[in-house]
Amino acid sequence: MTNEEYIKAIEKRKSRRSYKSKPLDRETMDVIREMVDAVNKTAGLHMIFVEDASPYFKIFSGKFSMIIVSGPDTQKAREDAGYYGESIVLQCVYHGLGTCWVSGTYNENKVYETIKIPREERVYAVITVGNAKKNYSVVEKTMYNATHKKNKTYPDMFDVLDDKLPEAYIYGLKLVEKAPSAVNRRPVRFRYENGVLSGKVEDPYSDKSVDFGIAKLHFVLGCRAKGVNGRWTYENKFEEITPQRIKFVKENP
Repeated sequence: MTNEEYIKAIEKRKSRRSYKSKPLDRETMDVIREMVDAVNKTAGLHMIFVEDASPYFKIFSGKFSMIIVSGPDTQKAREDAGYYGESIVLQCVYHGLGTCWVSGTYNENKVYETIKIPREERVYAVITVGNAKKNYSVVEKTMYNATHKKNKTYPDMFDVLDDKLPEAYIYGLKLVEKAPSAVNRRPVRFRYENGVLSGKVEDPYSDKSVDFGIAKLHFVLGCRAKGVNGRWTYENKFEEITPQRIKFVKENP
């Protein structure tokens, strides 16, 4: 997918909990498996695709699959899970599928019984994927209204802001406003000091770090759309990447 297509998916994405009775077709499932395998290889995670996820949920309806978002019991792994898991979500959304990040309203014990992951690993969350119904259900509308009473804007996420933000950063942060997070809490706290943007969350060994990873991806995509390429460092500072020019050695005359 292009960066522009990812942005379109961000604008389009809504959490869906009401799916059609027709499950995903085999070809679509295989593509999602390939994406999960690629993420596991790239990020050292242990995400698992489950074809029929409906037995693990009570308030979700219809037939749908899910991605169990799991991996090492570390803060970085949780952030990477959010970052790369959201890339899968946006690809699914762009191609017309319904998705939902879920951290509490599923049978977690049953998930652990099913997958039997090593003791040193944890399940951080799950992502449901399916053919969403055209109209939102009463449950979906109720949950949306309950969690979106007051949306936090990006200025509310700053602890320190000592200078005017670059336009690319502002656009990236506006996409962070659209990033999914548990009960729409948007837990990331930013600092902009001496021209450097950094972020963190309280309780990093929790699903808040997954939310942080999702927010980091949205920010990177937003900056890239405005011509600023960058990456998040291990210290969770945003580092701009300057294109390097190759200089050729001149031959002696």
